[in-house]
Amino acid sequence: MHVSIEPGCIGCGLCASTCPAVFEMNAEGLACVVAQPGPADEEAAREAAGNCPANVIRAE
Repeated sequence: MHVSIEPGCIGCGLCASTCPAVFEMNAEGLACVVAQPGPADEEAAREAAGNCPANVIRAE
């Protein structure tokens, strides 16, 4: 699985709270990918992508 964030993040923090192993909020208050998910984090990464209110997270 590969996770990425497209432009348009609104900084809600849902992804970082859902899957902190993969997402963090940066100094500007926007989400960033800090690590690609391992097998144990794939479900949480997909959940974060599916629940993103800005629909900018891709988990493929």
